[in-house]
Amino acid sequence: MKKILLISLGIIVVLSVLGWLNRESWLADFNADRAYQTAEFKKSGRLFGQENDQQACLDKTLHSFDGCLGFSCTVNQGIFLRACLSVAKASPDFCEGVPPYREKPTEDDKSWAKYYCWDRNIRGEGCRLLMKQQQFFCSQ
Repeated sequence: MKKILLISLGIIVVLSVLGWLNRESWLADFNADRAYQTAEFKKSGRLFGQENDQQACLDKTLHSFDGCLGFSCTVNQGIFLRACLSVAKASPDFCEGVPPYREKPTEDDKSWAKYYCWDRNIRGEGCRLLMKQQQFFCSQ
């Protein structure tokens, strides 16, 4: 009985160590993948922004976002938008009617973002987060 218990304990220890090593590998792979995606979306955003204006950056971002599921899609589109806006030509009226950026948005801020997305039939909570980037850009 003692022998079976020691063998079982040994198997549990080995499996635990393998699980821990696999977790470390997964995290390293995930971080490498995120770094690659970040670089690609920044590059793509800058290239698009060099040839277009601010409104085109926002329109392309929201078009690409529409239908995306998951938080990583919102993050990737946000990276694209920031990079694009940083080099894009100024658009007339791009910041007109955009509420100032606040760390804690007011109900009016939330309503502005919600209806901007809804009026363009863009679904997903991430759309509102992308609109906060326009607020931040216009408040600088």
